[in-house]
Amino acid sequence: MLQFFSKYKFFAVVLFVLSAIIISIIYSILKPKKVLPVYEPNMVNTELVDSTVQYVRKYHKIADFNLTNQNGEEVTQDTYKDKIYVADFFFTTCQTICPIMTGHMKEIQERLKEDKEVLLLSHSVTPKIDSVARLKRYALEKGVDDAKWNLVTGDKQQIYELARKSYLAAKSDGDGGPYDMVHTENFVLVDKKKRIRGFYDGTNPEDIDKLIEDISILKSENK
Repeated sequence: MLQFFSKYKFFAVVLFVLSAIIISIIYSILKPKKVLPVYEPNMVNTELVDSTVQYVRKYHKIADFNLTNQNGEEVTQDTYKDKIYVADFFFTTCQTICPIMTGHMKEIQERLKEDKEVLLLSHSVTPKIDSVARLKRYALEKGVDDAKWNLVTGDKQQIYELARKSYLAAKSDGDGGPYDMVHTENFVLVDKKKRIRGFYDGTNPEDIDKLIEDISILKSENK
């Protein structure tokens, strides 16, 4: 009996390995591919969405924009054409959540430094204060890579409408004036079709890890 098992031991090992490979292949085929949701305005907290778009259920995309970055260069949708990008809202004089958010954006920049498919975009919610020169100083202080990350300023109404109608990431009436807003800690993941694919707490390290993971999922979705 022992001689029998000894004789066929090699074949048993080969059969076991082949079975494991076949089971693994079947599992990978049957396992559903993870896909990120496409966020529509009606799926988001109404506090963060302008009343004119709160009930939109499909086809929501980031509107065209024309802003100016820390180098005085024009930044538009074409700048982000065929790119995945992470957007947020901040202001340079903020001493509460903004430094944490900026630090986490810097971390994303470093972790995806060699990934040409992913860019970053930070909008100032106090554009009258955050001039090009001020944004440039801030960018140098925070280690912003100009090729990867745009800090933008521009028309306040345009930024307000982008925050509330496109990115769905700000509360209105910051101080009761027209086109004022209270920005949130949200980082917004945008795909190559200008659709929102995720919201993340820009002050939470665990959410930053999830964002990086979701970017990988989004990239595999595009293949």
